[in-house]
Amino acid sequence: MKNYLQRMGRSLQLPVAVLPAAALLVGIGNWWASASNDIVAHFLQAGGNAVLSQLPLLFAVGLALGMSKDKDGAAALAGLVAFELPTNVLKPESVATLLNIKVATVNPAFGQIGNVFIGIISGLIAAALYNRFHETKLPMALSFFSGKRLVPILAALTMLLVSVALLIVWPPVYDALVTFGKFIVGLGAVGAGLYGFFNRLLIPTGLHQALNSVFLFDVAGINDIGKFLAHKGIKGVTGMYQAGFFPVMMFGLPAGAYAIYRNALPERKVETASLMMAGAFASFFTGVTEPLEFSFMFVAWPLYVLHAIFTGLSLAFAAFMHWTAGFAFSAGLVDYILSLKNPIANQPLMLILQGLVLAVIYYFGFDFAIKKFHLMTPGREPVTADDADDLAIATDADDDKYTRQAKQIYAALGGADNLTVVDNCTTRLRLQLADTSTINEAAIKHSGAAGINKLDDHNLQIIIGTEVQFVADNTFAKKMLGDGFAIDPADGTITTPVDGTVSTVFPTKHAIGFKTDSGLEILLHMGIDTVELNGAPFEVLVQTGQPVHHGEVVAKADLAAIKAAGKATTMMVIITNMDAVNLMKFKMLTNQVKVSDEIMLVTTK
Repeated sequence: MKNYLQRMGRSLQLPVAVLPAAALLVGIGNWWASASNDIVAHFLQAGGNAVLSQLPLLFAVGLALGMSKDKDGAAALAGLVAFELPTNVLKPESVATLLNIKVATVNPAFGQIGNVFIGIISGLIAAALYNRFHETKLPMALSFFSGKRLVPILAALTMLLVSVALLIVWPPVYDALVTFGKFIVGLGAVGAGLYGFFNRLLIPTGLHQALNSVFLFDVAGINDIGKFLAHKGIKGVTGMYQAGFFPVMMFGLPAGAYAIYRNALPERKVETASLMMAGAFASFFTGVTEPLEFSFMFVAWPLYVLHAIFTGLSLAFAAFMHWTAGFAFSAGLVDYILSLKNPIANQPLMLILQGLVLAVIYYFGFDFAIKKFHLMTPGREPVTADDADDLAIATDADDDKYTRQAKQIYAALGGADNLTVVDNCTTRLRLQLADTSTINEAAIKHSGAAGINKLDDHNLQIIIGTEVQFVADNTFAKKMLGDGFAIDPADGTITTPVDGTVSTVFPTKHAIGFKTDSGLEILLHMGIDTVELNGAPFEVLVQTGQPVHHGEVVAKADLAAIKAAGKATTMMVIITNMDAVNLMKFKMLTNQVKVSDEIMLVTTK
């Protein structure tokens, strides 16, 4: 469940990433309109609002794509179908026809059926259908609709049944959401403060996005971002769940970063300054706070709790004073400038004054806590004599900074023996490992990573910052794990691809390592993302140190159980020490592969 919610939080960022473009159009339109009532201003505003008005649909498509196992476009199409069906079947006019009543007497809940909440549900259902049925083979007469083509069809049928259920349950669910929204709004400044406090506390889990959907989007009727950008609502109230973040991200956190730098050991001040300056700039300019927050979140967790308290107080105070501004991406300088000319913003310049006061509070609050409780913030770790030897990783002269960082992280994780899955979100590498306890945390931080978050024995997050995609795409995607081939198995009998010795049997039984007499290191990886299954579908028939011969059965895999868990059964054979390879040739086999078939020829140096 934790891994599912993590993936959901990451996938929610895909549709949210569209908002800055829309906000930029609306913001520029607002500035233009303030100078003259020009047609260009209205054109820009209309363009931005065209995106903002389709946010529920973006959530449906974005979640369907992000939650699908291979990020395929068929999943996105299924998300579109899944959203459009209930929003059209259950719109007031359709409900009036179904129930044979007048439109005026239809429950008002159906007038809000096409909201973000329904978009999220549609996206999740579409992704689940894709993961389960995208490889389904139908009889020959229906073969055209097999595989990925089947998924949108199933999405339509499934959502038709869901629509029947929504016809009954949606009115009370909607009433409950509205009641919750009114309760929070009724708390006024206190409600805004509570939201700010819990928003920061949930950052380590990635579940803050789920909380944001309640307050910032139209799940419970609050829709603070949508209303602010559309100039709707009450001046001085709309934006109350956003305004208090500006003083924190633009002033408070950078001041806290300076306190961390001031408390660093003299011999570590240079590296601490580099880390804190990068994090402080990202926080001030773009509102991306994770590189800074993760740098002390776990090594000095009381300081992070203090940060959450300060954030709650900032939102509560701004809401109490009715100082409002808004954002589409985050509460950095760019969004602040764009919101200044928004007609519904209320005394936004006062947030600068609040930010200056908050900077003082953050600096002295952090400085006191670090000294009083001897917190191990970045730069306060003692330097050991062999630090340089432990952290030195070989890189090539022509490597760019992203490649160098990736090589350092890859080595610190334990390489191919430990790393099984690489993914990323806006600021974090999201990794699955054989064992997170074996990583070299000091080497990871030395690479320039802002922080590390161990979720459990197999799931790890490394906070890089907004450039994380370049680290992931330009390096890990370039076969850093090695090169090889894959086979879709006809049955669950798994044989060894080479003559050699068993070098590793993973604790989760999903992978076996071999070493040939010529020195090649081979990884047999059974299925994709199957590390999460904790060995349940696998029976390994060999042990470490055992000699094996090509074609010998080394494991049994329950393919049906793997598919039922929503995982792919693809068997991958990867050479993990490519530096030992002299020549590699592949044979493309499209028919049934036999044990005796030669698929890859490799010679060593």
